[in-house]
Amino acid sequence: MLIRPALREYRTWTQDSRRWNAYEPRPGDVVIATAPKCGTTWMQQIVSSLVFQDGAARAFPLISPYVDARVRMVEVDMYRKLAEQTHRRFVKTHLPVDGIPLYDEVLYVHVARDGRDAALSGHNHFADFKESVLEHFDHIGMDDPTIAMPHPRLPKDPAEYFQLWLTTPSVAGQSDGIPNHSFFDLEVGCWRERHRPNFLMVHYNDMIQDLDGEMRRVAAFLGIAVNETVWPSLVQAATFERMRDVGDQIMPAVSNSLEGGSRRFFHRGTTGRWRSGLPHNDLALYDAKVRAKFTPGLAAWVERGRLVTVEPSQSPD
Repeated sequence: MLIRPALREYRTWTQDSRRWNAYEPRPGDVVIATAPKCGTTWMQQIVSSLVFQDGAARAFPLISPYVDARVRMVEVDMYRKLAEQTHRRFVKTHLPVDGIPLYDEVLYVHVARDGRDAALSGHNHFADFKESVLEHFDHIGMDDPTIAMPHPRLPKDPAEYFQLWLTTPSVAGQSDGIPNHSFFDLEVGCWRERHRPNFLMVHYNDMIQDLDGEMRRVAAFLGIAVNETVWPSLVQAATFERMRDVGDQIMPAVSNSLEGGSRRFFHRGTTGRWRSGLPHNDLALYDAKVRAKFTPGLAAWVERGRLVTVEPSQSPD
């Protein structure tokens, strides 16, 4: 049953929330909802391993579609293929939670990451789109009256990009986030939903620190029993090194869109790189945005994860 419809529309060069209008949920559907470069593909691999009970490399665009993407298959084909799936379905979105409908029979998994790490990982991705892809985005932007401009050519310098990301919006009414919507507003929206029984909050740091434990937590949330016989192979399949090795199989389209292909997409998978590469003034601006937009509980969780702070649903703020 519908809890609530989408509350607002989001349209960027790469995303269109209207693509959710035709979504027909099945009981047990899983929606992996993250800001870009916060562990989306990682969580897709975890859910894939749990659903299929093996560590096989599967092409995620086919088995776990990115619903709001404007650069994937056309909407009618996506929903036809989704309707034909016989396995337990799991899809991904990069939209803020107020841009998608919420259903009580659907499970939502949100993965967060320190915004400074997400921004630098995003720079590695967005600044290396092939020119043919950028030209495609240009046409999308110019054809959409809510955008009405070509896709920005982002600076190659990570520090210059970080300042742009902090100060330049793509979405009306927001103050940051280019070339996507605001990272800060997305995290605020997900934090508000943390008490729902069908909403799980996961953190990138926690998956690095205890992948086995976080996968068991996801399995419990999805109602999937852990088979200890195959469990080590499922955890191994979800390691960064393994995903990078099979990157061309699980993300086959990346070679056509990014310079460097899947090796560029699975770049480092680390945290804290921002500590040595960003100017003090810009880090201070980031801290000011966190103080202005996040509650103390949300700020602590986004930076460090639940293993060193608190379970999000238990945070008083």
